[in-house]
Amino acid sequence: MSATADRAAEHVRLLTDTVAAVGSSLDLEEVLGQIASRVAEAMATDACFVYLYDEAAGVLELRATHGTRFDDPAHRPRMRSGEGITGVAAEQGRPVMIPGQAHLDPRFKGFPNLPEDEYESILAVPVLARDRLAGALNVRTRRPREFSSEEVALLSAIAGQVGQAIENAKLYERSQRRVAELEALAEISRSMTSSLYLDDVLRDISASTCRALRAQECAVVLDSEDGPAVAYRSGVGRAEEELIAMAARAPFAAETAAAEPLSWKQGRIGSLVVSCDAPRTWAPEELSLLRTVAHQGAAAVESARSALRGLLAQEIHHRVKNNLQTVASLLRLQLRSAGGPLAEKALRESVNRICSIAEVHDLLTSSRVDGVDCAGLVGRLQAMLGTGVPERPARAQLQPVPLSGDRATALALVFCELHSNAVEHGAGAVGAELRRDGGDVVLVVTDEGGGPAAGASDGLGLTIARTLVRDQLAGTLELVADGGGKAVARFPAES
Repeated sequence: MSATADRAAEHVRLLTDTVAAVGSSLDLEEVLGQIASRVAEAMATDACFVYLYDEAAGVLELRATHGTRFDDPAHRPRMRSGEGITGVAAEQGRPVMIPGQAHLDPRFKGFPNLPEDEYESILAVPVLARDRLAGALNVRTRRPREFSSEEVALLSAIAGQVGQAIENAKLYERSQRRVAELEALAEISRSMTSSLYLDDVLRDISASTCRALRAQECAVVLDSEDGPAVAYRSGVGRAEEELIAMAARAPFAAETAAAEPLSWKQGRIGSLVVSCDAPRTWAPEELSLLRTVAHQGAAAVESARSALRGLLAQEIHHRVKNNLQTVASLLRLQLRSAGGPLAEKALRESVNRICSIAEVHDLLTSSRVDGVDCAGLVGRLQAMLGTGVPERPARAQLQPVPLSGDRATALALVFCELHSNAVEHGAGAVGAELRRDGGDVVLVVTDEGGGPAAGASDGLGLTIARTLVRDQLAGTLELVADGGGKAVARFPAES
């Protein structure tokens, strides 16, 4: 076999071995390390430098070396396509070879933390993946060396296979990031439903964001009337003033930090800030993840805040209800020494009014929303007010009608007055009907008596009811004789 055939066979073996080595892993850092060492071995060179191309930034970044090291890994050498000898090879899409004194070439670009001037020769080739630039690599020797055309072809062939290995590793890395994104979002979603405490929600947002973005620090900065403040942080590195300043710039992405606003219902409630110890290039997927986490985080924060407001509101309603019941009990005690039928009637009506309001607050205490189902409210009031008059049976046709707390209170007082009026001036069964009629709510209280007398004026109870319907509910109250007594209150369903 001739020397040429021997070299060809050796080159095929080296190409096969190199491709097998770099294709043995999907971890990007491991793949790049394998590329540097295997290429240097295959080409019998003193060093190999592997660059990855950041398409978004338009730069080549040194990611792996063999035979030398750069002194400051935190500041990776970077150059634009067309910059430096390797950048020229990447831009032109073809090999560039300099046999000696490469550092004196006008295209040479040096880096303070990379001792390249100790090498004489360089052979640089682009790394392509599906005809798109994926990076570049070069081999170096300390002694002058004229690389043969076969060696140039070998390195170009290796680079072609390396491009696919890099592409596969990037796809794997993106899939891992996607998994991290889904896990982070799942954690935040769980925090929204598993805890009512704002501190727990902030801790989960901060910790899961740090893990998903591989950051050393994450801070949730919330806005308030007193200005922005760091509400929670995972990791300690930057001063609070610096985090707040970065939050004010959101959205932004820099070498060591990035931030996204926390937005809720067209408004900004704060910012989510992540920072790293060393400079890095934020991948588009990472910035997309940060935006998604910020969106979900804002919802989680507002959910916790709403829960807290709801708990406080429930506690207030509970205390108001207890206080009203105490007042009602005191008035009942006063009934024992009322001093006459008129005074007793007035006290009893006052007790009923206070108890009606207490029923509203009792329903608001157990409700998870700021509203009352008035069908249940009227049913409870009917049972309470009917106590003591067994000869007057109650009838009810009640449809669900939700109202806010203040409007439900007005409705309760109106029903109380109309029911008392039917008991006092009517006869037979007392009926209650509540329904929706288009955009209106209709409350009807009936009895089996003779109905209102012609020309009769309103008493105190009806005066109170009319005033409440007119002023609090923006509606009307009508008394009609329809086979008995009938009071009809009609008002808009929406305030």
